Amino acid sequence: MTTDPNALKTVKELGQPGILLCLARWPQSSRLFCGSSDGNVYELDVLAEKPETRSLAGHSGYVTGLALAGEHLVSGAYDGRLIWWDLEQAQPLRTVDAHQRWIRGVEASPDGRWLVSVGDDMVARVWDAASGNLERELRGHEPRTPHHFPSMLYCAAISPDGRLLATADRVGHVVVWELESGKQLGSVEAPLMYTWDPKQRIHSIGGVRSLAFSPDGVLLAAGGIGQIGNIDHLDSHARVEVFDWQKQERVHELASDKFKGLVERLVFDAAGNWLLAAGGDHGGFLQFHDLSTGKPIKDEKAPMHVHDLELDESQQTIFAAGHGKLAVWSLAGA
Repeated sequence: MTTDPNALKTVKELGQPGILLCLARWPQSSRLFCGSSDGNVYELDVLAEKPETRSLAGHSGYVTGLALAGEHLVSGAYDGRLIWWDLEQAQPLRTVDAHQRWIRGVEASPDGRWLVSVGDDMVARVWDAASGNLERELRGHEPRTPHHFPSMLYCAAISPDGRLLATADRVGHVVVWELESGKQLGSVEAPLMYTWDPKQRIHSIGGVRSLAFSPDGVLLAAGGIGQIGNIDHLDSHARVEVFDWQKQERVHELASDKFKGLVERLVFDAAGNWLLAAGGDHGGFLQFHDLSTGKPIKDEKAPMHVHDLELDESQQTIFAAGHGKLAVWSLAGA
């Protein structure tokens, strides 16, 4: 069977309490780990006939980052801590005070050697996944916006070959690093994902909320939301910009004319033919874009605001987590 966005169909929806903010999947399985707004990590086999949920308790705030690095599950949360989990005992194996402010994301290199955490202290930290030792700190983002308010370091992504790291912030500044050395290699800008209200709220909203490298590492996609008229709501269209980051050229501007809200997750297919964007406002969406033309291939309303998703190894199954629900879709074509 082939992977075909137009063959998208729902396999399963499963209600869960609270807001599921991040997701990790055990390889070659439907065993999921979900970070929740209640401070817990939940484990379950979503495709089991009667899924049984196990909770991992250790954080004191929203769990917003999860990564599997080899045999290690690591979570990051609002409390600024990283926790390495003993999955047999469902207990913390190691706890590190990693950031001075909210941890927004945790990523693992494909070989399981490195972990990267990003937080609102505007620092990306690279950790040895096995020992938990801090290897380096990467500082390439301003702590305050041009309007003198605190900025936020929302997301990170590692290239499929494990060589590159990208980080992105509230004002649309994206930095590309060499993961092994911590050397800054380049940067691109997505300023239209940042909205400043100088009159009513005197506040800003938006920012780059998701990043992904193409399979060959040449393209870097950034997801967020377009310019917002009313910053009390996510009242603007979802937005994706795709860059040739080495040339600092924008290749595509993928502004949705169908869905509003934040693009929370981006995934390239393994062949580099299409890009999947997911997110939402009060509802949720999946959007597949043709990378040769920038045109939409498939738009699908999701049953919830999607905060995170993963494709399986065949890229024929999508596992997603969001507001009060898990969902599974199939992309298996004829």
